Amino acid sequence: MNKFILSIIVLVISLNFLHAEEKVDKKEEQSRFESLSKLTNVIGTVEKYYVDDLKLQEIINKALKGLMQELDAHSTYMDKKYFKEMQIQTDGEFGGLGITVGMRDGALTVISPIDGTPAYEAGVKSEDIILKIDDKSTLNMSLDEAVSLMRGKPKTPITLTVVRKAERKPLEIKIVRDIIKIESVKTKTIGKDILYLRVTSFDKNVVDGLTKAIKDAKGTKGIILDLRNNPGGLLTQAIGTTDLFVDKGIIVSQKGRDASSEETFNANYSKTLTRVPLIVLVNGGSASASEIVSGALQDHKRAILVGQKTFGKGSVQVVLPITADKSEAIKLTIAKYYLPSGRTIQATGITPDVMAYPGEAVKAPDMDFMIKEADLKKHLKSELEKVDGKEKEVKKEVKKDDKKIITDEDVFKDNQLKTGVDILRSLIITNK
Repeated sequence: MNKFILSIIVLVISLNFLHAEEKVDKKEEQSRFESLSKLTNVIGTVEKYYVDDLKLQEIINKALKGLMQELDAHSTYMDKKYFKEMQIQTDGEFGGLGITVGMRDGALTVISPIDGTPAYEAGVKSEDIILKIDDKSTLNMSLDEAVSLMRGKPKTPITLTVVRKAERKPLEIKIVRDIIKIESVKTKTIGKDILYLRVTSFDKNVVDGLTKAIKDAKGTKGIILDLRNNPGGLLTQAIGTTDLFVDKGIIVSQKGRDASSEETFNANYSKTLTRVPLIVLVNGGSASASEIVSGALQDHKRAILVGQKTFGKGSVQVVLPITADKSEAIKLTIAKYYLPSGRTIQATGITPDVMAYPGEAVKAPDMDFMIKEADLKKHLKSELEKVDGKEKEVKKEVKKDDKKIITDEDVFKDNQLKTGVDILRSLIITNK
């Protein structure tokens, strides 16, 4: 390596540090200079003796990449190629799988598949560990690298090899990429008085969608807000969603090392739409914005949380260009989110008030045939009509509306939902 160039690099970096830290004592200045000299020596040694011929730029890029990976799972270095791809994906149309992933204990982990997307339809599940993307191992792969590999042209195939709890060997899941179109808010009813609101991700339409659904639902006595497998999204939408149910106090705050990154967001009385009893459903696929909403509602004692512990992603990242032409950048964690009680979400998640596990709810057998003797003749007559096909027209009428109605049968198939409904009905009774 040209030692003169290296010396200039060290000198420029040192001068920048000295300018920013004019009052640093001489001992610390010496320590900084020694540390930078050590870095320079390592770079020079690698360039001179490493088995492959690496150029200085390659070595620096690898050093930057390693540094960012060591900070945390969400900080990363973006070279020219990756930064350009990210900008294209942000501005244009691209194919994807419909999953949100994160790093947990160094492993690439599925936070959640989004309802109705290729990954969801293929059977990818929350907490699956992605071992390989096609033929590439994810070990030592950065989060952004993995996301970049999974994105691609619509209608192109991809194979994920995943490790899943309770499965004895890794599973190969074949998926075809597609344009991801998400219906962020889904509205249904349970019985005549419960409004069911499913939020799949916090995109820009969530608050408007929830507002319309709540205003349109007449006679609602209780609400179930389903945030299971919701990977998060826009902070503004998380704050706005919480504001629909909470009329005062802190919703969330963000705090970092730099005081300028600290900010507190409060509820606004004028934006509160309803005060009816509220149940929030969460699980291991609930992350980021959905954890802010559920955690804030829990802290304000505005809702009862039902389900399983959430993922635990509560940090703030910003993209900062690092070259004069802004062709390269770093994504850096600058703050963490804190709930109204002061607790953090990062790496701890939200623990529900009532633990409930997925699967079918326990149901008494043959409930349809537990009838009184006086009703037997009438019951047998209706069963005969079913055999003769006289109820086909009625069945068709029910099917027209079933997309907006959750039946008792549907509720029993979902233990977490059943638990939430039972608690909500109790709250409705005591709220009278």
